[in-house]
Amino acid sequence: MKAWTIKEPGNRSKLTLTDKEIPKPKNEELLIEVHYAGINRLDIETRENTSLTKPYPILGVEVSGIVKENNSNNKALNPGTWVTGLVKNGGYAEYAIIPASRAIVLSKNLTLREGAAIPEVFLTAYQTMYWLGDLKKEETILIHAGASGVGTAAIQMAKKLSNAKIIVTAGSQEKLDFCRQLGADITINYKQEKFDEVILQKTGNYGVDVILDFIGANYWQKNMNSAAVNARWILIGLLGGAKVEHINLNEFLAKCISLKGTLLTPRSDEYKADLVSAFQKNVIPYFASGEIKPIIHDVFSFEDLPKAHKAMEDNENVGRLLVNIK
Repeated sequence: MKAWTIKEPGNRSKLTLTDKEIPKPKNEELLIEVHYAGINRLDIETRENTSLTKPYPILGVEVSGIVKENNSNNKALNPGTWVTGLVKNGGYAEYAIIPASRAIVLSKNLTLREGAAIPEVFLTAYQTMYWLGDLKKEETILIHAGASGVGTAAIQMAKKLSNAKIIVTAGSQEKLDFCRQLGADITINYKQEKFDEVILQKTGNYGVDVILDFIGANYWQKNMNSAAVNARWILIGLLGGAKVEHINLNEFLAKCISLKGTLLTPRSDEYKADLVSAFQKNVIPYFASGEIKPIIHDVFSFEDLPKAHKAMEDNENVGRLLVNIK
């Protein structure tokens, strides 16, 4: 089978399309004929990871496709079933292995193309908002990078599941307008406005109950200013740096803020299985009804994977970037 790996850790020029053996599913695993793979920042981080040693992995953590072999007791996943889900690397290939407990059966109204845009971003958004952020009905949530894959997923779920008041930040009017179409109530161009000042003005100095923070250090004080009493601040990215020079812990105490950091990839198989189960129960019905939808910015051919990585690095997408494998 054809698969993308790397010659050595580094930039996009290190990507290489090679021939690999079709993997064999172990107990409680599925062999998937991959039709689409999602592009994620984790793929770029893996590609650049200088601690990797040979043999280098097949990249890609998110696929959609058709079950070819079912080595589990779950009869709902028999050959021919359309599924999507997270893999343990190996997604940029014509065939991939996925744990049966992580496979999400696609609703009949969803295509394989749409399915590939769901797992990583929607599971991340669901985990951060509900398992960690404990977002309640009609609370106020601040979603940074609102037009990103996780951002567009979070906006839709926060509105449909919680009827939340949604505040988003993004860097262009085009992105902000799209966020409003998805359900955002207040949109802030972080390049032109100080988002904490806008938030306090728009909320009558109340602030926000939940913060989804992809940025980290650069937004630290503004997030602190924006947080309401008893706010839940979920750190899920470090696009703005990892080190904050001065932290006043009195502010955390005064506002009773709960700060949690999380990544989905390092979580245990059991954790991911439970997350998939909860997501299928609580969110998938909204996909079936069309009330929530995957947002796709662009689809690249399998041979153009380096171009897909460039598009992710340039950060110009609204929604997901995918690779069409079949």
